[in-house]
Amino acid sequence: MTSFEDADTEETITCLQMTVYHPGQLQCGIFQSIRFFNREKLPSSEVVKFGRNSNICHYTFQDKQVSRVQFSLQLFKKFNSSVLSFEIKNMSKKTNLIVDSRELGYLNKMDLPYRCMVRFGEYQFLMEKEDGESLEFFETQFILSPRSLLQENNWPLHRPIPEYGTYSLCSSQSSSPAEMDENES
Repeated sequence: MTSFEDADTEETITCLQMTVYHPGQLQCGIFQSIRFFNREKLPSSEVVKFGRNSNICHYTFQDKQVSRVQFSLQLFKKFNSSVLSFEIKNMSKKTNLIVDSRELGYLNKMDLPYRCMVRFGEYQFLMEKEDGESLEFFETQFILSPRSLLQENNWPLHRPIPEYGTYSLCSSQSSSPAEMDENES
């Protein structure tokens, strides 16, 4: 046998890609402690905290407007599921966290959708999850956006509701013309 045949099977790793924006990001050095474009591998048991206190938070923002611990992310596996999910929790007593159009108060938490906009103050995070197989680790990757993510992605503040009040995944009417007999009315 060759070493290739004996090698461990490689697993893909779940990655949370976070594209960030703040209007003062260039002048104030708000994101100076974040390494952009590099993937960082973390144990799946770790609760990842974001805020301004570097002793507690894994990712810090150089901004006195940010709480010592602003929010946290924790990995979990839903019952009867093989994929890992993230839970986001607001840790700030002063500032609500907005996930898409849902507002989270202090200690409120929710499952993070595969793609969502997370906002607080003037901070914008476009969070996108790539599924992986590993249950031991996950990765984070930060990208700095030069423009507002709300404008760049045409992100609606609230989901529009159709005229009839509900969304339909499939239409009951055929989209192709139906042929009728002359005698049918």
